[in-house]
Amino acid sequence: MVIDFKKTLKHLYAPKTKPSIVDVEKANYIAVRGSGDPNDENSEYKQSISLLYPVAYAIKMSKKGDYKIPDYFDFVVPPLEGFWWQEGIEGVDYANKQNFKFISLIRMPDFVTKEVFEWAVEQVTEKKKEDFSKVEFFSYDEGVCVQCMHVGPYDKEPETVTKMHEYMISEGYELDINETRFHHEIYISDVRKTLPEKLKTVIRHPIRKKS
Repeated sequence: MVIDFKKTLKHLYAPKTKPSIVDVEKANYIAVRGSGDPNDENSEYKQSISLLYPVAYAIKMSKKGDYKIPDYFDFVVPPLEGFWWQEGIEGVDYANKQNFKFISLIRMPDFVTKEVFEWAVEQVTEKKKEDFSKVEFFSYDEGVCVQCMHVGPYDKEPETVTKMHEYMISEGYELDINETRFHHEIYISDVRKTLPEKLKTVIRHPIRKKS
């Protein structure tokens, strides 16, 4: 049986188009940090994606090699995710994408430890003869957030964010974006194969109870 987080963790990967509150448990990811406009042709963001997927698939396909990972189970590589921020701004300024800083992530099953991660990086480095040193093992406890499924182009995300913040306030919460808690996007659709108006993106913002 192949485990698909989009199905087993529907509360995280398939929320409704109406905002909701969710408590996101600690999880392990592989991650790459960078900055700049993600839409630029040779952006650090596009480079980060080309680094993450080979490591993720090395772990998934380890079942075919000699390296046996304790508690391994076969899994669908989860969707790409991203933490986004800009210095001095609470939230996201979509008009100034050149100021973005980001962490690109792919969630890993619990059996992926730092040791397993280091093995995978070593494997892909040797196989592809490329530098994968920017990829890191990243444990993160996201905590309580407001989230919503955004359907449509990325540039129309502010409309969904406004709904999320209105709901958050009505439930007695306030925004808690800071240097360790981020604007979070999960890319359910493949942007290369999906019309902009049909793109599905989970948007998640950290919150706290209003004092």
